[in-house]
Amino acid sequence: MTTNIIHREISFADNGQAGTLYGELNKNLIALEKSAGVSINARGTDMRISGMPHDVELVATLVEQLYGLIGKGYPIYSTDFAFGLKVLESNPKARLDKIFLDKVYVTTHNRVISPKTRNQKLYIDAIRQNDIVFGIGPAGTGKTYLAVAMAVSALTSGQVRSIILTRPAVEAGEKLGFLPGDLAQKVNPYLRPLHDALNDLLGPERAFDLIEQEIIEIAPLAFMRGRTLSNAFIILDEAQNTTREQMKMFLTRIGFDSRAVVTGDTTQVDLPTRSQSGLLQAKKILSTIEGISFCSFSKVDVVRHPLVQKIIHAYEKSKS
Repeated sequence: MTTNIIHREISFADNGQAGTLYGELNKNLIALEKSAGVSINARGTDMRISGMPHDVELVATLVEQLYGLIGKGYPIYSTDFAFGLKVLESNPKARLDKIFLDKVYVTTHNRVISPKTRNQKLYIDAIRQNDIVFGIGPAGTGKTYLAVAMAVSALTSGQVRSIILTRPAVEAGEKLGFLPGDLAQKVNPYLRPLHDALNDLLGPERAFDLIEQEIIEIAPLAFMRGRTLSNAFIILDEAQNTTREQMKMFLTRIGFDSRAVVTGDTTQVDLPTRSQSGLLQAKKILSTIEGISFCSFSKVDVVRHPLVQKIIHAYEKSKS
C-alpha cells in the first residue's frame, strides 16, 4: 500500500529574513511540523515540505505568507504559526496580512498587539465603527484583552479622556461575606484579570500611575449606578453574570463621546438560572439597533495555550 506523500520546494530571497521565519535553531519549523503533520527540511533560503497533499499546501501557503509579513516589517512571533495555521485551515484563501498587520497597540516592551483570527479582526473593526460592541464567546478568545488594548490605544491617542473597566462581583462557588477584608478587598479578586491586562499593555508602573490619577478606573459594576460616563472607553467584562436590570443600568450610563465594549461567555453563567443573564437577554433585545454590534467567537479563536482549545472542545463534546 502506497501513501500519497508529496514534496514541495520553496526558495526564499537571500535577504536574511528566512532565519527570522525559521526561528532560533529552527524552533518555529519544528513546532509547525508537529502541529501540521508534515516534515520540513530547511537549509539557508531553501525549504522542502513533505507530507499529505492538503497539509503540504496549507503549510506552504502559511510560510510564504508569514515570510511576506516579515518583509512588510511585521515582528513575527512563534505563536503566529499556530494562529496562521488555524486561519488558513478555516479558509485556505485567507490573507494573513489583512489580519496580522492591523496594529491595535504596541506595548511598553514593543510587542505589537494585533488580531490573530478572522473573528478577532471583525471584533476590532466593530469596535472602531460602533459605539457599543458585544463580544461573546469562550475563554481564551481575546475578547477582554483586545478590548483593553483598544481602550489603551484610544486613551493614548487622545480619543477619550478615561478608561473604565468593570465586572459584576458574582460568586463563582464562593460567598463574598466569608472572604476577609473590606468591600474593596473582597471584590478585588474578581477585578484581577483587568489589572493583569493593563499591566501587560502599559507596564505595572504606568498602569498604577494612571489608576492613581483616576484616568483609569477599575470597579465593580454596582459602583456604576447613578453615574453618567462621558468621553470614556468603558468595558464591562464577564457580562454573562449581569442580570437584566444590571445590563440595562450599565448601558444607560454611557454619555457623549464614549464607547462601550461588553464581553462575556454565555456558557459560564454563575447566576442561579441561566435565563436570568443580562447578556443573553441583551442579545435578543438589542441585536437590531443600529450602532450596536454583536461579535461571536468560538473555540477556533482561542489564542491561549493550545490545550485550552482542546479542553473547550472536550467539554462541548461531553454535552452531546
